[in-house]
Amino acid sequence: MAEIKTYPQYIDDVCNDSLPWEKLENCNILITGATGLIGSALVDVLMRKHIAGLHIYAAGRNEKRAQKRFQNYIDCDHFHLIRYDVTEPLESDINYHYIIHAASNASPNFFMQKPVEVMKANLFGTSNLIEYGLKHHMMRMLYVSTGEIYGEGDGRIFTEDYSGYVDCTQPRSCYPSSKRAAETLCASYIAEYQANIVIARPGHVYGPHFTESDNRVYAQFIRNILNDEDIVLKSKGEAFRSWTFVVDCASALLYILLKGGSGEAYNIADDLSNITIRELAEIIAEIGHKQVIFDIPSDAKKGRTNPITKSIFSNLKLKELGWNVKGSLREYLQATIEESMESR
Repeated sequence: MAEIKTYPQYIDDVCNDSLPWEKLENCNILITGATGLIGSALVDVLMRKHIAGLHIYAAGRNEKRAQKRFQNYIDCDHFHLIRYDVTEPLESDINYHYIIHAASNASPNFFMQKPVEVMKANLFGTSNLIEYGLKHHMMRMLYVSTGEIYGEGDGRIFTEDYSGYVDCTQPRSCYPSSKRAAETLCASYIAEYQANIVIARPGHVYGPHFTESDNRVYAQFIRNILNDEDIVLKSKGEAFRSWTFVVDCASALLYILLKGGSGEAYNIADDLSNITIRELAEIIAEIGHKQVIFDIPSDAKKGRTNPITKSIFSNLKLKELGWNVKGSLREYLQATIEESMESR
């Protein structure tokens, strides 16, 4: 039986991708939301790659979390931590040649408790960073949007030219609505100021190093296993999703940043990992030798969860850039659980 790869080994795989890494040589790259699930995996890849002259600036609001997550990089001359809230203008004199804007709280609880702050981060944050970049020799910005911009569809696979339904009168829509608006803001800066911006639309991403406040279903399931508990489902788990391992997502972001067309949007999704939430729970429970238990509250549909019943994304446009996944869903989940245990 083949040995299951670890999270660091998957990071190494991305470093071996045939990308035009030389574009990053002697450049400064700013990554907002660097302590988040996606941003931190991207930092791991860039730090592991050892690109000549590349300086990595990891920005986030929680300095304590950043120091813990990046403790292995703190003493590296080319790694820099920045405490920064994207809702405020960026005060700096550094020329960031590349900006990856991945700062956005994707936790469903946050959508209910702080919808105004969610919208501000997505709208003001995007504007603040583009404005700064235009004044400081920015070569390209990558805006990390979301697959939720498609809203509720009609059963079709979501391609980048599709737009589904979002009920803009609901506070839960603070996330997809502001992400949609931020994409239009990017397009507007491209048209009016000739900014060089590309857009990524990740589907449902999972992996280790999720934050303590992340209450997305996969994170809850992993916590159950880490705490030696059965997995408790608060719904029937019938929602059908495209899931993507975070290292594959980080790889996709680099393909989009370095090879994508300006003004273009690209879905990020693993088409070999399209399953229901219940199936995801069952796989994680099996790996952890636990059971799946149903405890469905009477108010289960009152805004706490993603209302989209089916979100499957086409990744053909991304694959045309040369991107592909490197493992299977079960292998990725095993690596996620193992890395999560080691990093506790």
